[in-house]
Amino acid sequence: MQFSGSLSRMRESQKAMRRFYDAIAYAVIAFMLVFALFPLVWTAMTSIKPEKDIVTNELQYIPRNPTFEHYVTLWNRSGVTTMFRNSAFTTSLTVALVILVGTFAAYSISRYRFRGRGAILLFYLTIRMFPSVLMLLPLYIMLRSLGLLDTLWGLALTYTTFSMPVSLLMLKGFFDAVPADLEDAARIDGCTRLGALFRVVMPLARSGIAATAVLIAVGAWNEFLFALMLTNSEGSRTWPVVLQLMVGEFQLPWGLIAAGGMISILPIIIFFAFAQKALVRGLMVGAVKG
Repeated sequence: MQFSGSLSRMRESQKAMRRFYDAIAYAVIAFMLVFALFPLVWTAMTSIKPEKDIVTNELQYIPRNPTFEHYVTLWNRSGVTTMFRNSAFTTSLTVALVILVGTFAAYSISRYRFRGRGAILLFYLTIRMFPSVLMLLPLYIMLRSLGLLDTLWGLALTYTTFSMPVSLLMLKGFFDAVPADLEDAARIDGCTRLGALFRVVMPLARSGIAATAVLIAVGAWNEFLFALMLTNSEGSRTWPVVLQLMVGEFQLPWGLIAAGGMISILPIIIFFAFAQKALVRGLMVGAVKG
């Protein structure tokens, strides 16, 4: 009886400790969620406050007189819709170029064993070590020489240059996870190397390709430095530049900036809503393989 009583108390103690650790884990997760979501919620609340209710002596968490005037005012500004379309076009073009070129490059590095293979990977890693601002002047001169300065195509090519190393390393990891025996079987059945890539490898690595596309799209959509320095007209500037141009020397329109911030993250949220499963699955495959 004493042994069974001690065993029962031990089990109760273990359950209590487990509940204690679970409570700590949930508390940490809740804190991280609040820490991550509070700025987003605060920006959303600010975007629907009248201008007179934003900067006040009394802090207002919930808008007393919610309004969408900031969204209407921002959207009706000259050139805003054009810049939004420019961002969408530049992001789409960047993703298409990165995935197209990166797929072939990553596949060749993953499957072929040739001299200088490791040096190429090291070269791409070295590119990412340099701050992008150091490349600004050479890129400016190069785009001007090619007649691509102040164009969406030039901006997309610039984004592609800096997105390619990361996408190449990611895609290589996803292609490494696909067994080469499947390609060999397809080639025995009559497929060419390209046929095996499109019919076997890419369908099996589609989650990884989708994850790479999402990360590249987020980076291209939010990029600001090159969009500001390599463009100077409304026909070429992108959405992040809109937010910077709203900041005046003696004026800071918090309502318009908050509305612009919410509009800027809306496409990313929608994109993630459709691609979240592929993104998580692709990142997990890459992590397990790595």
